Amino acid sequence: MLAAWLLAAACLGWAVVRLLGLERGFPAVPLIAFTPFVAAAAAAIVLVALVLRQRSAALVAAVATLVLVAVVAPRALGGPSEPEGGDGPRLRVMTANMRFGHGSAEALVALVRRSRADVLSVQELTPELADRLEAAGLSALLPERVLDLQGGGGGMGLYSRLPLEPSGVIRRSKNPMPVGSLQLAGAPPVDLVAVHPVPPVRTRVEQWRGDLRRLPPATPDGRLRILAGDFNATLDHAELRRVLDTGYVDAAAQVGAGLHGTWPHGRRIPPPVTIDHVLADERCGVRAVSVHTIPGTDHRAVLAELELPANG
Repeated sequence: MLAAWLLAAACLGWAVVRLLGLERGFPAVPLIAFTPFVAAAAAAIVLVALVLRQRSAALVAAVATLVLVAVVAPRALGGPSEPEGGDGPRLRVMTANMRFGHGSAEALVALVRRSRADVLSVQELTPELADRLEAAGLSALLPERVLDLQGGGGGMGLYSRLPLEPSGVIRRSKNPMPVGSLQLAGAPPVDLVAVHPVPPVRTRVEQWRGDLRRLPPATPDGRLRILAGDFNATLDHAELRRVLDTGYVDAAAQVGAGLHGTWPHGRRIPPPVTIDHVLADERCGVRAVSVHTIPGTDHRAVLAELELPANG
Protein backbone atom coordinates (compact mmCIF):
# COMPACT_ATOMS: atom_id res chain seq x y z
CA MET A 1 0.00 0.00 0.00
CA LEU A 2 2.82 2.39 0.93
CA ALA A 3 4.53 1.61 -2.36
CA ALA A 4 1.55 2.89 -4.33
CA TRP A 5 1.66 6.16 -2.42
CA LEU A 6 5.41 6.55 -2.87
CA LEU A 7 5.22 5.90 -6.60
CA ALA A 8 2.28 8.26 -7.05
CA ALA A 9 4.07 10.99 -5.09
CA ALA A 10 7.24 10.48 -7.13
CA CYS A 11 5.31 10.88 -10.37
CA LEU A 12 3.62 14.03 -9.10
CA GLY A 13 6.98 15.46 -8.07
CA TRP A 14 8.39 14.67 -11.50
CA ALA A 15 5.40 16.38 -13.12
CA VAL A 16 5.94 19.54 -11.06
CA VAL A 17 9.65 19.65 -11.92
CA ARG A 18 8.92 19.17 -15.62
CA LEU A 19 6.05 21.65 -15.75
CA LEU A 20 8.01 24.41 -14.01
CA GLY A 21 11.39 23.63 -15.56
CA LEU A 22 13.03 23.06 -12.18
CA GLU A 23 15.55 20.38 -13.15
CA ARG A 24 18.99 21.35 -11.89
CA GLY A 25 22.31 19.58 -11.70
CA PHE A 26 23.06 15.88 -11.93
CA PRO A 27 21.19 13.52 -12.12
CA ALA A 28 18.02 15.62 -12.54
CA VAL A 29 19.03 17.12 -15.90
CA PRO A 30 19.73 13.83 -17.71
CA LEU A 31 16.80 12.08 -16.01
CA ILE A 32 14.19 14.62 -17.14
CA ALA A 33 14.78 13.38 -20.72
CA PHE A 34 12.81 10.26 -19.81
CA THR A 35 9.59 12.15 -19.07
CA PRO A 36 7.58 10.32 -21.80
CA PHE A 37 8.32 7.02 -20.08
CA VAL A 38 7.35 8.44 -16.69
CA ALA A 39 4.05 9.59 -18.20
CA ALA A 40 3.33 5.99 -19.23
CA ALA A 41 4.43 4.72 -15.82
CA ALA A 42 2.14 7.20 -14.04
CA ALA A 43 -0.84 5.91 -16.01
CA ALA A 44 0.05 2.36 -15.00
CA ILE A 45 0.31 3.42 -11.34
CA VAL A 46 -3.23 4.80 -11.51
CA LEU A 47 -4.49 1.35 -12.50
CA VAL A 48 -2.41 -0.44 -9.86
CA ALA A 49 -3.61 1.92 -7.13
CA LEU A 50 -7.22 1.39 -8.15
CA VAL A 51 -6.76 -2.38 -8.05
CA LEU A 52 -5.32 -2.00 -4.53
CA ARG A 53 -8.24 0.28 -3.62
CA GLN A 54 -5.87 3.14 -2.87
CA ARG A 55 -8.12 5.82 -4.28
CA SER A 56 -6.17 8.77 -2.93
CA ALA A 57 -2.94 7.42 -4.38
CA ALA A 58 -4.75 6.81 -7.67
CA LEU A 59 -5.96 10.42 -7.68
CA VAL A 60 -2.42 11.74 -7.11
CA ALA A 61 -1.08 9.53 -9.89
CA ALA A 62 -3.92 10.61 -12.17
CA VAL A 63 -3.06 14.28 -11.67
CA ALA A 64 0.58 13.51 -12.50
CA THR A 65 -0.52 11.58 -15.57
CA LEU A 66 -2.66 14.44 -16.87
CA VAL A 67 0.18 16.95 -16.44
CA LEU A 68 2.78 14.72 -18.09
CA VAL A 69 0.53 13.72 -20.98
CA ALA A 70 -0.32 17.37 -21.55
CA VAL A 71 3.34 18.28 -22.03
CA VAL A 72 4.32 15.16 -23.99
CA ALA A 73 1.35 14.37 -26.26
CA PRO A 74 1.58 17.44 -28.55
CA ARG A 75 4.80 16.05 -29.99
CA ALA A 76 2.83 13.15 -31.45
CA LEU A 77 -0.22 15.11 -32.59
CA GLY A 78 1.13 17.69 -35.01
CA GLY A 79 0.89 17.93 -38.76
CA PRO A 80 2.50 19.70 -41.72
CA SER A 81 2.62 23.47 -41.50
CA GLU A 82 2.66 26.27 -44.05
CA PRO A 83 5.40 28.88 -44.34
CA GLU A 84 4.64 32.46 -43.45
CA GLY A 85 3.90 34.78 -46.34
CA GLY A 86 3.50 32.25 -49.14
CA ASP A 87 5.19 29.09 -50.37
CA GLY A 88 8.87 29.34 -51.15
CA PRO A 89 11.47 26.71 -52.10
CA ARG A 90 11.84 23.48 -50.15
CA LEU A 91 14.98 22.69 -48.18
CA ARG A 92 15.79 19.17 -46.93
CA VAL A 93 17.98 19.33 -43.83
CA MET A 94 19.64 16.22 -42.38
CA THR A 95 21.63 15.76 -39.18
CA ALA A 96 23.71 12.75 -38.16
CA ASN A 97 25.93 12.09 -35.15
CA MET A 98 28.55 9.58 -36.34
CA ARG A 99 29.77 8.31 -32.93
CA PHE A 100 33.43 9.30 -32.82
CA GLY A 101 33.65 8.87 -36.58
CA HIS A 102 32.66 5.17 -36.49
CA GLY A 103 29.36 5.54 -38.39
CA SER A 104 29.18 4.07 -41.88
CA ALA A 105 30.18 6.68 -44.44
CA GLU A 106 28.71 4.58 -47.24
CA ALA A 107 25.33 4.32 -45.50
CA LEU A 108 25.21 8.05 -44.80
CA VAL A 109 26.05 8.96 -48.39
CA ALA A 110 23.46 6.47 -49.64
CA LEU A 111 20.86 8.09 -47.38
CA VAL A 112 21.77 11.56 -48.64
CA ARG A 113 21.42 10.33 -52.22
CA ARG A 114 18.13 8.53 -51.60
CA SER A 115 16.54 11.37 -49.64
CA ARG A 116 17.90 14.14 -51.89
CA ALA A 117 19.07 16.06 -48.82
CA ASP A 118 20.17 19.62 -49.53
CA VAL A 119 22.09 20.20 -46.31
CA LEU A 120 23.84 17.78 -43.94
CA SER A 121 25.03 18.56 -40.41
CA VAL A 122 27.54 15.98 -39.15
CA GLN A 123 28.65 15.68 -35.53
CA GLU A 124 31.67 13.76 -34.26
CA LEU A 125 33.28 14.23 -37.66
CA THR A 126 36.87 13.00 -37.59
CA PRO A 127 39.44 13.55 -40.37
CA GLU A 128 39.24 9.84 -41.18
CA LEU A 129 35.46 9.95 -41.50
CA ALA A 130 35.67 13.02 -43.73
CA ASP A 131 38.01 11.07 -46.03
CA ARG A 132 35.63 8.09 -46.07
CA LEU A 133 32.69 10.34 -46.89
CA GLU A 134 34.69 11.81 -49.77
CA ALA A 135 35.58 8.33 -51.04
CA ALA A 136 31.91 7.28 -50.81
CA GLY A 137 30.91 10.14 -53.11
CA LEU A 138 29.54 12.81 -50.81
CA SER A 139 31.24 15.64 -52.68
CA ALA A 140 29.31 14.75 -55.85
CA LEU A 141 26.04 15.21 -53.93
CA LEU A 142 26.94 18.00 -51.49
CA PRO A 143 30.01 19.77 -52.86
CA GLU A 144 29.92 22.79 -50.53
CA ARG A 145 31.20 22.42 -46.97
CA VAL A 146 32.19 24.21 -43.77
CA LEU A 147 34.24 21.82 -41.65
CA ASP A 148 35.98 21.71 -38.28
CA LEU A 149 37.67 18.31 -38.25
CA GLN A 150 38.85 16.93 -34.92
CA GLY A 151 39.55 13.56 -33.42
CA GLY A 152 37.15 11.93 -30.98
CA GLY A 153 33.76 13.58 -30.56
CA GLY A 154 34.64 17.21 -31.23
CA GLY A 155 34.56 17.43 -35.02
CA MET A 156 31.69 19.15 -36.81
CA GLY A 157 30.70 19.79 -40.39
CA LEU A 158 28.11 21.32 -42.67
CA TYR A 159 27.75 19.96 -46.22
CA SER A 160 25.47 21.52 -48.82
CA ARG A 161 24.23 21.03 -52.37
CA LEU A 162 23.79 24.81 -52.61
CA PRO A 163 26.51 27.46 -52.35
CA LEU A 164 27.47 27.69 -48.67
CA GLU A 165 29.45 30.58 -47.24
CA PRO A 166 31.26 30.22 -43.90
CA SER A 167 29.87 32.84 -41.54
CA GLY A 168 31.68 32.27 -38.27
CA VAL A 169 31.63 29.81 -35.40
CA ILE A 170 29.81 29.63 -32.08
CA ARG A 171 32.28 29.11 -29.28
CA ARG A 172 31.22 26.56 -26.74
CA SER A 173 32.79 24.90 -23.74
CA LYS A 174 34.72 22.31 -25.71
CA ASN A 175 34.64 22.83 -29.47
CA PRO A 176 33.23 25.44 -31.86
CA MET A 177 30.00 24.95 -33.78
CA PRO A 178 30.32 26.09 -37.42
CA VAL A 179 27.84 28.42 -39.10
CA GLY A 180 27.18 28.65 -42.82
CA SER A 181 24.93 30.85 -44.93
CA LEU A 182 23.13 29.93 -48.10
CA GLN A 183 20.78 31.63 -50.52
CA LEU A 184 17.96 29.84 -52.36
CA ALA A 185 16.25 31.48 -55.28
CA GLY A 186 12.89 32.83 -54.16
CA ALA A 187 13.63 32.78 -50.40
CA PRO A 188 15.39 35.01 -47.87
CA PRO A 189 18.99 34.14 -46.88
CA VAL A 190 19.35 31.23 -44.45
CA ASP A 191 21.91 30.78 -41.68
CA LEU A 192 22.67 27.15 -40.78
CA VAL A 193 24.24 26.13 -37.48
CA ALA A 194 25.71 22.68 -36.75
CA VAL A 195 24.89 21.98 -33.09
CA HIS A 196 26.57 19.69 -30.56
CA PRO A 197 26.69 20.76 -26.88
CA VAL A 198 28.54 18.57 -24.42
CA PRO A 199 26.37 15.88 -22.79
CA PRO A 200 25.00 16.71 -19.31
CA VAL A 201 27.03 14.07 -17.50
CA ARG A 202 28.02 14.40 -13.85
CA THR A 203 30.81 16.97 -14.26
CA ARG A 204 29.47 18.84 -17.30
CA VAL A 205 25.93 19.95 -16.54
CA GLU A 206 26.92 23.61 -16.30
CA GLN A 207 29.00 23.35 -19.49
CA TRP A 208 25.98 21.79 -21.23
CA ARG A 209 23.76 24.62 -20.01
CA GLY A 210 26.26 27.21 -21.19
CA ASP A 211 26.54 25.58 -24.62
CA LEU A 212 22.78 25.70 -25.14
CA ARG A 213 22.67 29.33 -24.00
CA ARG A 214 25.33 30.19 -26.60
CA LEU A 215 23.09 29.04 -29.43
CA PRO A 216 21.89 32.02 -31.46
CA PRO A 217 18.27 33.00 -30.92
CA ALA A 218 15.84 33.07 -33.79
CA THR A 219 15.50 36.42 -35.52
CA PRO A 220 11.79 36.81 -36.37
CA ASP A 221 12.44 40.13 -38.11
CA GLY A 222 15.78 39.19 -39.66
CA ARG A 223 17.49 36.34 -41.46
CA LEU A 224 16.11 32.83 -41.37
CA ARG A 225 18.07 30.53 -39.09
CA ILE A 226 18.10 26.74 -38.81
CA LEU A 227 19.84 24.76 -36.05
CA ALA A 228 20.58 21.10 -36.76
CA GLY A 229 22.46 18.55 -34.71
CA ASP A 230 22.76 16.52 -31.55
CA PHE A 231 21.52 18.90 -28.85
CA ASN A 232 22.00 16.38 -26.01
CA ALA A 233 18.60 17.65 -24.87
CA THR A 234 14.95 16.79 -25.37
CA LEU A 235 11.89 19.01 -25.36
CA ASP A 236 11.53 18.14 -21.69
CA HIS A 237 14.64 20.21 -20.89
CA ALA A 238 13.84 23.79 -19.95
CA GLU A 239 17.08 24.96 -21.59
CA LEU A 240 16.01 23.65 -24.99
CA ARG A 241 12.54 25.11 -24.59
CA ARG A 242 14.19 28.46 -23.87
CA VAL A 243 15.93 28.26 -27.26
CA LEU A 244 12.63 27.38 -28.96
CA ASP A 245 10.87 30.28 -27.30
CA THR A 246 13.04 32.76 -29.20
CA GLY A 247 11.17 31.84 -32.39
CA TYR A 248 12.10 28.33 -33.48
CA VAL A 249 9.91 25.29 -34.05
CA ASP A 250 11.08 21.72 -33.50
CA ALA A 251 10.49 20.17 -36.91
CA ALA A 252 9.74 16.66 -35.61
CA ALA A 253 7.25 17.83 -32.99
CA GLN A 254 5.56 20.08 -35.54
CA VAL A 255 4.60 17.12 -37.75
CA GLY A 256 3.83 14.66 -34.92
CA ALA A 257 7.16 12.80 -35.04
CA GLY A 258 8.57 14.27 -31.86
CA LEU A 259 8.58 11.04 -29.86
CA HIS A 260 10.75 9.06 -32.27
CA GLY A 261 13.81 8.20 -30.20
CA THR A 262 17.16 9.05 -31.77
CA TRP A 263 19.60 7.88 -29.05
CA PRO A 264 20.74 5.34 -28.00
CA HIS A 265 19.90 3.20 -31.01
CA GLY A 266 20.62 -0.51 -30.73
CA ARG A 267 20.54 -0.69 -26.92
CA ARG A 268 17.82 -1.59 -24.45
CA ILE A 269 19.18 0.52 -21.59
CA PRO A 270 18.62 3.39 -21.38
CA PRO A 271 15.41 3.58 -23.45
CA PRO A 272 15.71 5.83 -26.52
CA VAL A 273 15.11 9.55 -26.18
CA THR A 274 14.89 12.33 -28.76
CA ILE A 275 18.05 14.43 -28.54
CA ASP A 276 18.79 14.98 -32.27
CA HIS A 277 16.79 17.86 -33.71
CA VAL A 278 16.23 20.24 -36.57
CA LEU A 279 15.01 23.57 -35.21
CA ALA A 280 13.66 25.86 -37.91
CA ASP A 281 12.68 29.50 -37.86
CA GLU A 282 8.96 29.53 -37.08
CA ARG A 283 8.35 31.36 -40.35
CA CYS A 284 9.26 28.15 -42.18
CA GLY A 285 6.77 25.45 -43.00
CA VAL A 286 7.54 21.86 -42.00
CA ARG A 287 6.36 19.22 -44.47
CA ALA A 288 7.80 15.96 -43.12
CA VAL A 289 10.36 14.52 -40.70
CA SER A 290 11.83 11.02 -40.67
CA VAL A 291 14.52 9.20 -38.70
CA HIS A 292 17.01 6.75 -40.22
CA THR A 293 19.45 4.14 -38.93
CA ILE A 294 23.13 4.48 -39.81
CA PRO A 295 25.23 1.37 -39.05
CA GLY A 296 28.13 2.02 -36.70
CA THR A 297 26.54 4.82 -34.68
CA ASP A 298 24.13 4.81 -31.75
CA HIS A 299 22.33 7.90 -33.06
CA ARG A 300 19.64 7.88 -35.71
CA ALA A 301 19.84 10.48 -38.45
CA VAL A 302 17.01 13.01 -38.70
CA LEU A 303 15.75 14.37 -42.02
CA ALA A 304 13.43 17.40 -42.05
CA GLU A 305 11.76 18.69 -45.20
CA LEU A 306 11.18 22.40 -44.74
CA GLU A 307 9.42 24.93 -46.92
CA LEU A 308 10.94 28.37 -46.71
CA PRO A 309 8.84 31.52 -46.86
CA ALA A 310 8.74 33.22 -50.23
CA ASN A 311 11.05 36.13 -50.69
CA GLY A 312 8.71 39.05 -50.38
